[in-house]
Amino acid sequence: MNLKQIEAFVKIANNNSFSRTAKELYLTQPTVSAYINNLEEELGVQLFARTTKAVELTEDGRRIYLYAREMVDLAYTIQHMFRDDGQEEPEKQIIISASTIPTQYLLPRILAEYSRRYPQSRFRVIESDSEGVISDIAEHRADVGFVGTALPRANCEYIPFFEDELVAVTPNTEKYRLLRQEAPSVAWLQDEPFVLREDGSGTRREAMAHLKSMGIEEGKLRVIASFANSDAVLMSVREGIGVSVISRLAAQESIDRGDVLEFRLGESGSFRRLYVVTSQIRPTSDAAQKLVNLVKKLYGVQGA
Repeated sequence: MNLKQIEAFVKIANNNSFSRTAKELYLTQPTVSAYINNLEEELGVQLFARTTKAVELTEDGRRIYLYAREMVDLAYTIQHMFRDDGQEEPEKQIIISASTIPTQYLLPRILAEYSRRYPQSRFRVIESDSEGVISDIAEHRADVGFVGTALPRANCEYIPFFEDELVAVTPNTEKYRLLRQEAPSVAWLQDEPFVLREDGSGTRREAMAHLKSMGIEEGKLRVIASFANSDAVLMSVREGIGVSVISRLAAQESIDRGDVLEFRLGESGSFRRLYVVTSQIRPTSDAAQKLVNLVKKLYGVQGA
């Protein structure tokens, strides 16, 4: 294993392309392919899944990517120490693993602000459910995570930065419009067909915890369908398949348009925290720490 092989591996992972990497490294494509073949042979694993349309990291490739990137970054840092051309060291790429709600509704603002402050910044965002995000951080496949629930996973640090309200949503029909006028509580939810997020979703986990506190057990719900994203849940509710409990961040536009009806869970509402997740045992890179500090500042986290 040598640094040229590691550099080629990192650049291919960033570019999803052997040919583009060869141009960046001023090498022929067969040479770059040979670097990767030799590295895979030495490690005894396949690092990339190659098709005619795409090049993607395998699970083994994802496992070593951060370590490989750190090796390349350290090499660039050493080279930069002895440069006298006045050029600034380029910003490092930040690998972000995020669940659906933070990815769709919070990350665009955060990354836009980060880019304004650090114009050379680069990001790779992996969208997963909360369980997957926490696994990515615990197993060093990502620098920073954003999740909608905190799970008891060793070596992960959770920093709460945003409060998101969970609301019940129903089809906008006469039946539910009457319920809004007549029912002071939402106990009737337990008798309705439900549409939910998938099992690993932080939204689902927190929603079920809130319903349980109201005396509604998940095991007694009639779940019609589960979906990987909130848009599919909202569309299913709008079409009358069932009701749901979902993030207000995700539901607000549909509520405002009248596609669905909103019911608050309790007089004061039910809220859950969204978290930034980092590793407690692996040092956070300077670029990733800048991102964490920016999130704290944008959302008024104490101690920022």
